[in-house]
Amino acid sequence: MPNLETPDRYQVRSVARALEMLQAVGESGESGLTLTEMAQRLEMAKSSTMAAARTLASFGFLRIESPGPRYHLGLALLRYGDLVSQLTSLGKIALPLLHELTDETGLTSRLAINDEGYPVFVERVDGKGAVRFHTPLGQRESPHGTGAGKAILAQLADEEVLRIINQKDLVAHTSNSLTTVDAVLNELKHVQLVGYAIDNEEEAEGIICVGAPIFDYNGHCAGAVSVTGLKVDITQRVIAPLCNTVLMYAERISTLIGNVRL
Repeated sequence: MPNLETPDRYQVRSVARALEMLQAVGESGESGLTLTEMAQRLEMAKSSTMAAARTLASFGFLRIESPGPRYHLGLALLRYGDLVSQLTSLGKIALPLLHELTDETGLTSRLAINDEGYPVFVERVDGKGAVRFHTPLGQRESPHGTGAGKAILAQLADEEVLRIINQKDLVAHTSNSLTTVDAVLNELKHVQLVGYAIDNEEEAEGIICVGAPIFDYNGHCAGAVSVTGLKVDITQRVIAPLCNTVLMYAERISTLIGNVRL
């Protein structure tokens, strides 16, 4: 860290302190720092540390997590970052909620980022039981056949959807696959109406996925969260409450990354 005892004559002490705070929190890794830990590391009064930390949090540069509270880096630092940084940070921020979603539903939960209309899954929490969905992370997946993909596509104008998909890409993986552009557009209109998307055995026989979009600080679709399970298990539940649960967690993640208009 810079030596604040002999600062450059152009250095603003309060700004330097704020940057030191961000650096300290970043170096703490996934655990983050408590207010007391920050004050000790920076050799600052606890009241001054709290004022600086709360100011940074109000602008999205720090994120406050309870209980604790503990301070973590916020997504404001990623607004001008590259895709790799977004993948890593968004996944880490949302991971605790994915664990909650899996615990609540018993299904495998996944988080995808919006990569120019395609879902790229960056985190996965497997549900308990013998079945594991070992889908790869970090790769583009079907934008029209997965719950997360349809949830993302539904946020785009028809012209943008047509740019992403075309007739030759609509390969039938199962008898339920959407194989025409009109079918995809009609499905997306339904997603826009209800707020969530369902992959009803469209990518694989016997597998159902429910996805809902997540939105960032400026209201853009940042990606989607979804749950995946065997049809035989999901049909034992009431599908509407499951969809509402996924939608609720999507809204919680959106709030966590700065969207306040939900």
